[in-house]
Amino acid sequence: MGRILAIDYGDVRVGLAVSDQTNIIATGLETLVINKNNKILIEKVEEIINEYDIETIVIGYPKNMDGSLSKKTEDVDKIVKKLDKFNIKIVKWDERLTTRLAYGTMKELGISQKQKNTYADKLAATTILQDYLKYTN
Repeated sequence: MGRILAIDYGDVRVGLAVSDQTNIIATGLETLVINKNNKILIEKVEEIINEYDIETIVIGYPKNMDGSLSKKTEDVDKIVKKLDKFNIKIVKWDERLTTRLAYGTMKELGISQKQKNTYADKLAATTILQDYLKYTN
């Protein structure tokens, strides 16, 4: 059974998380700084696919609170088209409130404002993946 990679996409930073081998537990990998350079993201995803035997990518799909699509969902759709080259299953996962939840968790853990940029996106990706794993198991 292959693992699952989660992506919390942003123009500047991208959070990455991966499942364990049983696809039960999500673990944050890193926050990747891309500064609008999607080539960096695609190269990193390829590296992770090979290293972790990824069979599915779950990418956060940032809908508006009313469920309608946003400018950000269009950006994610463009990234999904680039990820299609890997010929693995890609799932767009509703990510509403995951970043807000990540910031709340960091506040509870006492993570400083300075450190939040390092952890927020990775934690959001972990939340997206854990939600997906709960849904599929």
